[in-house]
Amino acid sequence: MAQTFTFELVSPEKVLLSGEAEQVLLPGAEGDMTVLPGHSPLISTLRPGVVDVVLGGSKASVFVRQAFAQVEPERVTVLAEKAVDVAELTGAALSEALSQAEADLASAKDDAERLVANQAIDTLSRLKA
Repeated sequence: MAQTFTFELVSPEKVLLSGEAEQVLLPGAEGDMTVLPGHSPLISTLRPGVVDVVLGGSKASVFVRQAFAQVEPERVTVLAEKAVDVAELTGAALSEALSQAEADLASAKDDAERLVANQAIDTLSRLKA
């Protein structure tokens, strides 16, 4: 059996994913990172993007915004202000999320806010295609 670690993805409303993961791909603020069992400890903000998790041989994908990850050798926790299962981001839900990101871009007050909004628009546009 492959080595695993405990993984949790939590939003203010609920725990979206929880279980023993084989690997996690995180959209880190400085670039994508893959976490495997025994990873060195770190805390990182996440840019808007998709968290891909391999749980029990199956893959789950969740779009996150305003999130950060805490990585320990035997545990990864992602706390996200906004998180939606990619499978649920179809049709109207995807259009609504994209409209919200475009509204965030229009109301951005500085370069940092514009960057985050543009990253969300880029990721959501790729999901829509």
